[in-house]
Amino acid sequence: MMNCELLATCSALGYLEGDTYHKEPDCLESVKDLIRYLRHEDETRDVRQQLGSAQILQSDLLPILTQHRRDKPLFDAVIRLMVNLTQPALLCFGGVPQEPSLRHHFLQVLAYLQAYKEAFASEKAFGVLSEALYELLQLGWEERQEEDNLLIERILLLVRNVLHVPADLEREQRIDDDASVHDRLLWALHLSGLDDLLLFLASSPAEQQWGLHVLEVISLMFRDQSPEQLAGVGQGRLAQERRTDVAELEVLRQREMAEKKTRALQRGNRHSRFGGSYIIQGLKSIGERDLIFHKGLHNLQNYTSDLGKQPRRVPKRRQAARELSVQRRSALNVRLFLRDFCSEFLENCYNRLMGSVKDHLLREKAQQHDETYYMWALAFFMAFNRAASFRPGLVSETLSVRTFHFIEQNLTNYYEMMLTDRKEAASWARRMHLALKAYQELLATVNEMDVCPDEAVRESSRIIKNNIFYVMEYRELFLALFRKFDERFQPRSFLRDLVETTHLFLKMLERFCRNRRNLMVQNKRKRRKKRKKASAASGDAPYSPEELEAVWPSLAEQLQCCAQGSELGLDSAVPFDAASEVPVEEQRAEAMVRIQDCLLAGQAPQALSLLRSAREVWPERDVFGAQDISPEEEIQLLKQILWAPLPRQQGLEEQGAEQEDEEEEEEEEVLDVVQVSEREFNFLDYLKRFANATVLRAYLLLLRSYKQNGAHTNHCVVKMLHRLAHDLKMEALLFQLSLFYLFNRLLSDPAAGAYQELVTFAKYILGKFFALAAVNQKAFVELLFWKNTAVVREMTEGYGSQDGGSSGGRLPRWSPEEEAQLRELYLAHKDVEGQDVVDTILAHLKAAPRTRRQVIHHLVRLGLADSVKDLPRKGTQIVLWTEDQELELQRLFEEFQDSDDVLGNIMKNITAKRSRARIVDKLLALGLVAERRELYKKRRKKLAPSSLPDEEESLHDFCQEDLDEEENVPEKEDEEDEEEEGGSEAEQAQAGSVLSAECLGQSLHQEGFSAPLLWLQNCLLRAADDREEVGCSQAVPVVPLTEENEEAMENEQFQQLLRKLGVRPPASGQEIFWRIPAKLSPTQLRRMAASLSQAEGEEKLHLGLESKVSGEPGLEEEHQQEEEHQQEEEHQQEHGAHALKTLPLARKKKAGLVSPEEEGTSGGKEQLMMAPKKRQLLDSDEEQEEDKAPEVGVPGIRKKKRFQIEDDDESD
Repeated sequence: MMNCELLATCSALGYLEGDTYHKEPDCLESVKDLIRYLRHEDETRDVRQQLGSAQILQSDLLPILTQHRRDKPLFDAVIRLMVNLTQPALLCFGGVPQEPSLRHHFLQVLAYLQAYKEAFASEKAFGVLSEALYELLQLGWEERQEEDNLLIERILLLVRNVLHVPADLEREQRIDDDASVHDRLLWALHLSGLDDLLLFLASSPAEQQWGLHVLEVISLMFRDQSPEQLAGVGQGRLAQERRTDVAELEVLRQREMAEKKTRALQRGNRHSRFGGSYIIQGLKSIGERDLIFHKGLHNLQNYTSDLGKQPRRVPKRRQAARELSVQRRSALNVRLFLRDFCSEFLENCYNRLMGSVKDHLLREKAQQHDETYYMWALAFFMAFNRAASFRPGLVSETLSVRTFHFIEQNLTNYYEMMLTDRKEAASWARRMHLALKAYQELLATVNEMDVCPDEAVRESSRIIKNNIFYVMEYRELFLALFRKFDERFQPRSFLRDLVETTHLFLKMLERFCRNRRNLMVQNKRKRRKKRKKASAASGDAPYSPEELEAVWPSLAEQLQCCAQGSELGLDSAVPFDAASEVPVEEQRAEAMVRIQDCLLAGQAPQALSLLRSAREVWPERDVFGAQDISPEEEIQLLKQILWAPLPRQQGLEEQGAEQEDEEEEEEEEVLDVVQVSEREFNFLDYLKRFANATVLRAYLLLLRSYKQNGAHTNHCVVKMLHRLAHDLKMEALLFQLSLFYLFNRLLSDPAAGAYQELVTFAKYILGKFFALAAVNQKAFVELLFWKNTAVVREMTEGYGSQDGGSSGGRLPRWSPEEEAQLRELYLAHKDVEGQDVVDTILAHLKAAPRTRRQVIHHLVRLGLADSVKDLPRKGTQIVLWTEDQELELQRLFEEFQDSDDVLGNIMKNITAKRSRARIVDKLLALGLVAERRELYKKRRKKLAPSSLPDEEESLHDFCQEDLDEEENVPEKEDEEDEEEEGGSEAEQAQAGSVLSAECLGQSLHQEGFSAPLLWLQNCLLRAADDREEVGCSQAVPVVPLTEENEEAMENEQFQQLLRKLGVRPPASGQEIFWRIPAKLSPTQLRRMAASLSQAEGEEKLHLGLESKVSGEPGLEEEHQQEEEHQQEEEHQQEHGAHALKTLPLARKKKAGLVSPEEEGTSGGKEQLMMAPKKRQLLDSDEEQEEDKAPEVGVPGIRKKKRFQIEDDDESD
């Protein structure tokens, strides 16, 4: 029942007498009152419903609009009220309500909107709107007022609202080629001339502010249309369309004939009590007996165990998404009008309007989700242009790499929002479908440009494809969409478009690769770096080696004063927590951490007091030093504690809250660093990315509806399956029971002749399966499971064949012999006090190398340990050399000192595994070698006369990580360590090329290429500085900007110099500039830049170097040892398996071997450390060795002298 005030207001509007509407004097105020009522309606939209039930718009507002056009205030108010009344129901309720009562009101409002749409389907109403809009557009910007702009916007919004109302298919029940309400509305719009005004607004530069409104109205006009059908209107039926219709009729005829034949073979319908019952052999009933069939034999074929059962109800949240967009064929006159509108829009408006809308979207001047209209227009009109008469110039605005990037960005954003915003996942899926259609049409247009007779168009297509196939995101897009396909939110049409787009992309990519020998593409890899967090005990960030080096001098002075002064009170410093549940014997590591915290806080007396108290509490094995330790040895021990990366234990409450399968390790923060590089593209390797169960499930889901699919869709599905089975030789990937069930249904289909491609492929796969089943009887069981590539290889090559290989990515299995050895080692060493049982097991395992984590988890799996927490690390990071270990090291050195690789052989045979840097330091401390050069690996190769001496060619990297570090890093990071070692060896190999590059540089100087050489030198130095600042490197193009540099880059001798320096020439078809490779380190780049110096400067540098390196050799050796020790401490991450060992014998032996010459130069060491050097930050012992000046008595190498002086000059 209508509200009294609302009824009185509607009565004050006026009345209709015949065809004439008589308005009341208070008509304008009544219209404003209705607007006010609508503003204050409740959540059920009661005012809107009452006005709709009273048909105010049909009986009052439309007559006022058409008959009182000249009353401008009343006309403006009526337009404003009609815009409010025709507002979409989704906007009124904020979506489709879930509550039943609100849903009822939603459907009621929707019914009133559909009645409004039918009332607007008249030429008179649109004629008035068109006339008013035309008069407003005649006004110039100087004459147009703010009210005029508001009225233009409201007219466009009114047309938008009316066109947006969805059709009531159940009430209309219109067939194709019949005029629906929407068709009549479009015809009225055409007769009124409003379509011409829309074209004017889209093409006029002065009316760009209405671009999004116009685009929205046009998208609603073509809502139910197909661009391919519109392009063919009025041109007669094409031969391809006739063949398609004939094929569909043939399928229907074959099915009808099969049904007639089946009915003819059936018996009569008259019941026969002598029909009998039958036993079906091989088909068991509920019990153990064969099934008894009580019906006629003609019904046996349709028998299934599900007969008579209640169908399983699918929950609403798991139901497949419904198709919302329905395409229908409008009346012929409407289609002809729409076709002409599309042609005129492409000719005069498309490029200008799409550019304006794109600018609004990028500048964020549009409303939320307005980019969906842009993507719809792109897909629709580019498809129309491709189907009508392909002219790339008409759509040139959206035919660019920037458009690909824009669509890909939005598609990825919708994809991510669909995964996160689960409540609105269906809406995000519809937007993602629009973006996918736009992306598909862009690819189809580029593919059509390849066959264009114009050479310029084909070249543009090649450039676009070159950019699209190069970028990694465009190649990975389809894989991501397949992996996250969810049929609950994404309809079957989305899957169809995704399969067809992937088919087109793969076809274009395969043809693009076929015409090129090597295609270079961009590759991005996320490298995970783990950064240790500050422990809860210290509360501060971990100190870098440079900071510790700066802190130690002040601490050393305090410790010397404390050691020489009065005795410290031991009673005040308690090194253990008596109230802790952890036994006192196991609190040694925590005491070491407390000592380190005191040192870091600058509290040297407290640290020394804690050290002496801990020595009194834990005197065994001299962990905190011997009882008769000297003050100097105490200070050295405290320095080692300060530099040691001690393990930080968590609190008991945190440990109890953790899961049992977590290891007791330091907390680590994972940092994802994206490394961009280039690699050669292999199409088959890319195709292997689709060989997984998730992608196959999506293709199988689409193939189930092969009867409803089009011929092209079925071809795309079969082509992908054929690529996986035939091209990749992975037929076993398709050995799946659900797929075989579909093949059985296909082969038994009476109309199977119409799907010849599907039938041929099904027979091929079945033949391969039965051939494999004759050899592998387990293939029948494998039908029940989806498979990956590793399982496929095992099925075809034999089970267990992939376990031993390293390419499978699996961890090596534990054999029974290895498990027995593991059990024996654990039982033998688990009760030994003071040693880490896991590290002992790792040292004695004779099988394949294992990590600490693998050993611990397998011990838990065998039941030898209850949890990984039962096997924590024991001791600290400070692992000192015992007397027996020093004797073993001497014996191994004497045994292998004549071999080519002394250090490598020692590391292979030493019992207590240590890092290379620790072994080198110990050999130097014991006096077994005088300098590190004696431990370099000897290389046996022929040298050119201009190559380096033996000393410099045998450089090797000693700064590798400890072998025991394997448990702290993933297995993939071990490969990265090997790559870093290979990089250092590449630096060694490059040292020989620098000398030949120096000769080429001198000859180019003489030929007048001094300026290009200086430019090249600056390029190398800038690249080195950038790589040091950023921390990651990528290939840098060498771009000549002057004519002189361009001529030099074309010179053959200059190009030879570039190759000698390691600069990579441009790849064919992909690059035009030379590039500085990403693998060159900043040190290498500076070395190459130094080799380009002129010959005049070399003599001065040589003389300066001879005068500078004439100092004491002991000073240089001491400085070298200090830098090596600093570098070793910086890269050290080993968690040793031994506790602190005894110090006295090692220290006395070490002190006895120090020469007086070295002791005399210790005072000058600090002065040398303070000397500014640009190349003090080194990455390896090799680079550190190269920066050293040669000792007196050793023949100097001129190249090395020049580098040293250049570095010093740069630092000054």
